[in-house]
Amino acid sequence: MKNIHFPFETPPAEGEAIDIAPGIKWLRLPLPMKLDHVNVYALDDGDGWCIVDTGFYSKRMVSTWEKIVSETLGDKPVTRVLITHHHPDHVGMAGWLQTHHQAELISTRTSWLFARMLLLDAQDTPPPETIAFYESADMEPRLLEERRTQKPFNYADIVHPMPLGFRRIQEGDTLTIGTRTFDVRVGNGHAPEHATLWSRDDNIVIAGDQILPGISPNLGVYATEPEADPVQGWLEACERFAEIASEDHFVLPGHKLPFTGLPARMRQLIDNHHHALERLVKHLETPATASQCFLPLFKRKIGDGEYGLALVESIAHLNHLHQQGKITRTRNTAGAWVYQAA
Repeated sequence: MKNIHFPFETPPAEGEAIDIAPGIKWLRLPLPMKLDHVNVYALDDGDGWCIVDTGFYSKRMVSTWEKIVSETLGDKPVTRVLITHHHPDHVGMAGWLQTHHQAELISTRTSWLFARMLLLDAQDTPPPETIAFYESADMEPRLLEERRTQKPFNYADIVHPMPLGFRRIQEGDTLTIGTRTFDVRVGNGHAPEHATLWSRDDNIVIAGDQILPGISPNLGVYATEPEADPVQGWLEACERFAEIASEDHFVLPGHKLPFTGLPARMRQLIDNHHHALERLVKHLETPATASQCFLPLFKRKIGDGEYGLALVESIAHLNHLHQQGKITRTRNTAGAWVYQAA
């Protein structure tokens, strides 16, 4: 099995683009978090451009997108916007592009529904269900008290309002963009009904966050569906994609660098999660709560800035093991789930 290779080692500067394949431009936009960027792709669609993913919505990004359209894309109109999944770094500017360019939005149904729902779900303080969810995971008391009173992250703060209407894509569809016809293959785990596009005409795979090099996508469980098992959906999708992965596939991911060597990367992603689950079961020979499972999962210390994502990923892996019958759980007197190897 060949190694993973990165044909382009230097990413484009903000507002600029690199031609990485015929008719495809690679752009990169900044994010105000530890993962400090998102990749965006512009596909020549004949009379216009089809933009894949969009970055956060902000005044800075409005200016950046104005520059991208007028200069980087040669002032040819944006006619279509495709979002791979509903997370704000991918959909944040989609509504702005729809509104200002009368662009058609292309999305899986679940991604569009989640985005529209979350835009309406603005909160001043966390609802009781969220606090109870954190308590069930044994969130560190200091951080829990902070979250009780702080204004929570609101999707609408960094996602532009989205006009009504979209074009649905789903598993098994084909989508023509410019000279390419793509097979739509849907993943899960990181986000429900995550779209990936596999070109029939050359080796291009537009992967969003479903397939990333160097890092594993976050698999999180939230108060909206506390018994969810995204790990199962993730592993199922990885196994399915591994069967069709070839050495010449050129993968355009949502973060990090475009790469080749997809069979090796799929095997890494699958093996890494199985190994993490094995470590977790061994760790649970001694009973523990979700917040006490970071070390076997991540093999490093988790700081405050990563704590929230680490906690929801810990719950996801524990849910998977519990629903597989490999661990048991009981409530302690504080209301937190305590897990133990079966």
